[in-house]
Amino acid sequence: MLSHFLEEAGVPTAGISLVRPHTEVIKPPRALWVPFELGHPLGPPDNTAFQRKVLLALLKLFAAPQGPVLEDFPEDEPESDDVAVLACPVDFSRSIKAAADTDELLAAFRREITAMRPWYDMGLNQRKRTTVGVSGIKLEDLGDFIYAFVKGEPPQNPRSDILIASTLKFAVEDLKAYYIEGITAQPGQTNASSKTLQGWFWNETACGKVFLSLKKVCEASSDELMKIIGAHFIVPGEVARAQAK
Repeated sequence: MLSHFLEEAGVPTAGISLVRPHTEVIKPPRALWVPFELGHPLGPPDNTAFQRKVLLALLKLFAAPQGPVLEDFPEDEPESDDVAVLACPVDFSRSIKAAADTDELLAAFRREITAMRPWYDMGLNQRKRTTVGVSGIKLEDLGDFIYAFVKGEPPQNPRSDILIASTLKFAVEDLKAYYIEGITAQPGQTNASSKTLQGWFWNETACGKVFLSLKKVCEASSDELMKIIGAHFIVPGEVARAQAK
């Protein structure tokens, strides 16, 4: 959005877009959309040759006399050469049914959260910090609080300072962080790429299955804030699109 003001002052601008729908609405003078994960505007770290290609494609946009110009970068982000293979300490997701409203999924979800606790505690001991806790809900209560929405039985809001939709969003963020901090505490997993971690979480865990079901429930809600959270804040866009195929 700042580019509009800079252009009015006579300074040409070009920027990289990671979220195409936002760029289509804002209509900056010149933008290059890249199909990379959030946080990687130039592609994977330490790949200078690929990053140079992205920057050169961006600079070519200055040849356009006027905008708005929105072009797509033609290549996907290359895979890292040292892709890690992740495995949950105890994997229950393969044995459960796809139906999100089964007691079997809830039981697997609870067992998985419990199984992750030693790894999370190990990571907390190693790092001396955590990003878990923004919801204000105890770790042992997070799973049941979130799953209550999946069952169509929203619980009482444990917080009086924010709406329950916001509490749910924070609870989802807490549980995601709990899993990622736990899996990366395992030996050999500290340098796993974010793409590898995302693939593990959404494809190999019961928690990922629960969140995919939660997204649908929130999107069908009559609460507008809950709809927004379901559409944008529970499941990453690329994961949702892959699941829809």
